[in-house]
Amino acid sequence: MRQVVIVGSGPAGLTAAIYAARAGLAPLVVEGLQSGGQLTQTADVENFPGFAEPIAGPALMEAMRRQAERCGAEFILDELQSADLPGDVKKLATMMNGTLEARAVILCTGASARWTGAPGEAAYRNRGVSACATCDGAFFKGKDVAVVGGGDTALGDALYLARICSSVTVVHRRDSFRAAKVMAERVRATPNVKVAWNSVVDEFLGDGKRLSALRLRDVASGAMREIPVSGAFVAIGHAPNTRLVEGQVALDAHGYVTADRGRTNLPGVFAAGDCADPAYKQAIVAAGAGAVAALEAERYLAQGENRT
Repeated sequence: MRQVVIVGSGPAGLTAAIYAARAGLAPLVVEGLQSGGQLTQTADVENFPGFAEPIAGPALMEAMRRQAERCGAEFILDELQSADLPGDVKKLATMMNGTLEARAVILCTGASARWTGAPGEAAYRNRGVSACATCDGAFFKGKDVAVVGGGDTALGDALYLARICSSVTVVHRRDSFRAAKVMAERVRATPNVKVAWNSVVDEFLGDGKRLSALRLRDVASGAMREIPVSGAFVAIGHAPNTRLVEGQVALDAHGYVTADRGRTNLPGVFAAGDCADPAYKQAIVAAGAGAVAALEAERYLAQGENRT
């Protein structure tokens, strides 16, 4: 029987592990098959406090993991297969380590960016193609970039990038934005933002090393054209990794865990990071939420001891 099992090893999971370990709870972290989470796919991180120079995403996650281990956290490289969470004893079936039992569980399963699936997208990911404008936009200062999407996130990204990039082309498959009216008006009023209406990315083009252009297809006529860009930011949404707890833990309409200070609808089950955050998707925000979830788990376990 474990006091705490943490599912996920991104910034939220590792911070939760540090706090839980320092509280003497000897947490077990189920890392998932992508140890370190989405940040391991980011070449350079320059907005995480404490680093005067950019740090590679994998290096940052490895440093956080070593810190959690030094504090007393234990790790297994495994993936959750199913979960039974409503009872006092939480049961987690894993792929390789059987069924784990715990008094408290912290869900830090993250979210996965949605991609277009167009040719060249995967090849140029982190080499001009990104799903996070606030993470990677600064690397394209003074350059021409594109944003793919037409919702609030896409237009927010376009406005952010317009402040630091030479030009921004918003590629949208419809003839009007899905975003809030105020966002659309701001985009239309920004001089260096253009819109490619009724268009989708047919292919991401480059020299094999870096992205250099997008081939766009008009959805009405089928006509093709190319636009030169140094960066392309795909903003067509994220999918929270919450399928395995659906029907047990309360989720919102988009599948994100509904949590209040890390606490879910189930006693002893907590959530932090991108799986419970539809708004920000930032490493520092996830880390802070992981700390809160661990503190709430510690409080929950202490209350249980006091009751007995």
